[in-house]
Amino acid sequence: MRSTELRSKFLTFFSGRGHTVIPSASLIPENDPTVLFTTAGMHPLVPYLLGESHPGGKRLTNVQKCIRTQDIEDVGDRRHTTFFEMMGIWSLGDYFKESIIPWTFEFFTKELTFDPKRLYVTVFQGDDSAPQDVESIGFWKKEFEKAGLVATLAMAENPNVEDGHRIFQYPKAKNWWGPAGLTGPCGPDTEVFYDTCRAHSAKFGPACHPNCDCGRFVEIGNDVFMEFNKTADGAFVPLKQKNVDVGWGFERLVAATQGKTSVFETDLFASVIASLETQSGKKYGADETVSKSMEVVADHVRAATLVLGDPRGVSPSNVDQGYIVRRFIRRAIRHGRLLGISTSFLVPIAEQFIALMGEPYPELVQNRDRIVTELKREEEKFGRSIEKGLKEFDKLFAKKQGISGEDAFLLYSTYGFPLELSEELARDKGQKIDRAAFESEFKKHQSLSRAGAEQKFAGGLADHSAETTRLHTATHLLHQALRSVLGAHVAQKGSNITSERLRFDFSHPEKMTPDQLKAVERIINEQIKKDLPVHFEILDLEQAKKRGAFGLFEDKYAQLGGKIKVYFVGDENLGDYVSKEVCGGPHVARTSELGSFKIVKEEAVAAGIRRIKATVTGPDKP
Repeated sequence: MRSTELRSKFLTFFSGRGHTVIPSASLIPENDPTVLFTTAGMHPLVPYLLGESHPGGKRLTNVQKCIRTQDIEDVGDRRHTTFFEMMGIWSLGDYFKESIIPWTFEFFTKELTFDPKRLYVTVFQGDDSAPQDVESIGFWKKEFEKAGLVATLAMAENPNVEDGHRIFQYPKAKNWWGPAGLTGPCGPDTEVFYDTCRAHSAKFGPACHPNCDCGRFVEIGNDVFMEFNKTADGAFVPLKQKNVDVGWGFERLVAATQGKTSVFETDLFASVIASLETQSGKKYGADETVSKSMEVVADHVRAATLVLGDPRGVSPSNVDQGYIVRRFIRRAIRHGRLLGISTSFLVPIAEQFIALMGEPYPELVQNRDRIVTELKREEEKFGRSIEKGLKEFDKLFAKKQGISGEDAFLLYSTYGFPLELSEELARDKGQKIDRAAFESEFKKHQSLSRAGAEQKFAGGLADHSAETTRLHTATHLLHQALRSVLGAHVAQKGSNITSERLRFDFSHPEKMTPDQLKAVERIINEQIKKDLPVHFEILDLEQAKKRGAFGLFEDKYAQLGGKIKVYFVGDENLGDYVSKEVCGGPHVARTSELGSFKIVKEEAVAAGIRRIKATVTGPDKP
């Protein structure tokens, strides 16, 4: 089954069961400071999982573009990729376990024709804070029994597939999702594992089970049941709106349906791997080191291509998403060198991915020139950095008559100079670099970076606290006020909100004057004092435009079941609408909840793009 057929089967199957097919959201989250990229299909839907109504209704499905940066170092184990696609299914307070578990079994065994004997499932075993997921156990037993299999439950203390068990129970660490932050929606999940070898093999341990990480079992599906709300005191309280949040790994399912043990052997990557074999003169699969480098190149160029071609695509830089894109590109170049490829090779590979993925993601075709330009520029820039690194290597070697592990890390962190290249140059001079010392410095760097990231993104996934909700509403007032003061050419180019401040990027050719900044502040504070109501309406595209709404119509809201959500600030009966904007929420109920608005800074971001940082006090402060 080709990947295109799997994608089509999935969307057809669930749309036929009442689900609205919604498009993939951008890889760059909107108004969410807690993560750099969209990391799961549920990420853009958090407001709706928390109770807001979705234009597409209560049943949704899609295939979502995702990036997880924590998987960068894992690429090369045949299963992990940094960019991946998540096949998602959601019930927003509609059906629950009784529907999704039978549908999951039906899709895997009927549509994908997986042998039921090769499927195993896991469930939450229960603890002092939440009970065992007996409902899921019961529904799975029924499905397996209908397929002629006895589905016994393995003991939590000694799980073992060789004893004939089909359902396995695990603690929260394995079978529980959330909450994203310290509090919020969460609940048990049930995972589906595919047995890649049918029967026990000597290379696997004697007590093999789905979560033993021996490589025999691959997780192909995860059904999450958001049925609890974790409170500040650590209690798990049943939710009024119980949601189903399903995420199935597209690449892994493609591998399973094509009978491959590696996602890089599927039609998602095969042509690119073949090109790398031609360019390098090396064979994929013949040598572990060669295979890993080919997988890193293929994965990282694909990830960079998807980010650069995204509607909100970012350029390589030294901060935030741009830093990750640069890391993808430079790591791909480094592994290309390890393969013996010394010429420019990024663009031809990117072109292959544009051709492979242009149908489900037409923005890649539309933004091809941008992708090519950025890759060429970055490849040339990295080439210059390598030249600088070579000169610095020679200086260090001449000064110390050798290169230490610490020196090699300095070259790596400052110039992106690969350790392998430092080792190669050192060998040419009859010396050896202390790799352990390099690794020690690298781990220190990782710890500092991780600590910084944890501090920066401490709010957890999709922080919808009262503070961020107020600031989100303030961006709408700011957007309209800027258009009133500066002109209709002003358009939002990006935003980022933490619990402390908002950051709003907009189109404008020059620095704002002090008088203009004061005028913007005055307009917004006047609207706050008027205590204007805030509400949303679900409209179709033409209705929204006729009502005078503005925003990113072609962005993720534009095709949500043929409807879009528009937030209105003001009272239509009084004729004082001050903002009509396409948005997913969340927002305050009245402008007085903002307290007061203050611009902290106005600065340039890029040519023709300005940035404002601002705060609100909240309703309890003047």
